[in-house]
Amino acid sequence: MAKQSWKPGNMLYPLPVVMVSVADKEGRPNILTIAWTGTICSDPPMVSISVRPERYSYDIIKETGEFVINLTTKELTFATDYCGVKSGRDVDKFKEMKLTPIPGDVVKAPLIEESPVNLECRVTEVKKLGTHDMFLAEVVAVHADEKYMDENKKFHLEYAEPIVYSHGTYLTTGEAIGTFGYSVKKQK
Repeated sequence: MAKQSWKPGNMLYPLPVVMVSVADKEGRPNILTIAWTGTICSDPPMVSISVRPERYSYDIIKETGEFVINLTTKELTFATDYCGVKSGRDVDKFKEMKLTPIPGDVVKAPLIEESPVNLECRVTEVKKLGTHDMFLAEVVAVHADEKYMDENKKFHLEYAEPIVYSHGTYLTTGEAIGTFGYSVKKQK
């Protein structure tokens, strides 16, 4: 099998694609779509998002030190794309996409009610990296939609049909093909 050698670039795909909600000091909300996000620590629970400084929400996050990561679904794909290409300087994305802002428990930024999982976050550090600045944040509250829980109270994100992003394309996550540790589990 032959391999082509390419210039250095980000080829770590697919990526989670999330809608990040914010609110400025006056309480005006906005949503931006981010694919450059991830888990960075489990204790304390921490995440990162990388945002271009010219994005409208960048200054809001810098000023307030808060945001909410809202997981996306197949049903939210159109809104996810719209919130990534339209600027909050020009449109009210909650209104235009008929999304419902609801209050969180800890931060002033709103949750997106239609999202199956919402992570309330407080910024702990900002790293200037080049085209993007990385906001490192502690997760201070988590919300999960009860409609994705079974009778044993187990949460099933797969029922929400989460989406990912790869080279400009939104994809669903597909079928389960294994579980953690299945490769070493003793056979009965």
